[in-house]
Amino acid sequence: MDPIHIDVPYVLHTKRLCLRRPEAGDGQAINEAVHRSEQELKPWLPFVQEMPSVEDAESNVRQAHADFMERKKLRYLVFRKENGEFVGSTGLHNIDWDIPKFEIGYWIDTKWSGHGYMQEAVREITRLALYDLGGARVEIRCERENEKSRQVPEKLGYHFEGMLRNDDRSVDGKHLTDTCVYAKIKERRQKHV
Repeated sequence: MDPIHIDVPYVLHTKRLCLRRPEAGDGQAINEAVHRSEQELKPWLPFVQEMPSVEDAESNVRQAHADFMERKKLRYLVFRKENGEFVGSTGLHNIDWDIPKFEIGYWIDTKWSGHGYMQEAVREITRLALYDLGGARVEIRCERENEKSRQVPEKLGYHFEGMLRNDDRSVDGKHLTDTCVYAKIKERRQKHV
């Protein structure tokens, strides 16, 4: 089946959060969060190496919307239900619809870290991938040194499958990094012969 025909919800709800696909006009809130969180995000994320303008963020949001509609990447923006404030971003990328398998990425506005919001959002994205979208595998990959990011899959019961040593370059390009691979899978039923 062509992935374009797969029904993917535009909005997801958790107890405290609303997750929704990116829409035109979201660039301003994202840009403010990135600027506010520069020190925490810069060591890990390429798009923070040179601080994006509001126009850059808006272009990125519109591309994310298009990717969502084409089922190439499924990014969700995270907002607090209580007051609609932007919290961060998460979603599914590196999608292989033939398996199907997904990789989850995420970042949070420093203003909201330490409240369990990203763990709550990633739990919902995991549920979406494995159950609503019929995924067989969901991965979270993060740099070994990024302890805060590693806490999310560890607290959500993801299985640590291993470390890929010298797998990538740091975002500043100055040294090699190790990548931790965490996964949840939907168990296959074995056919007995």
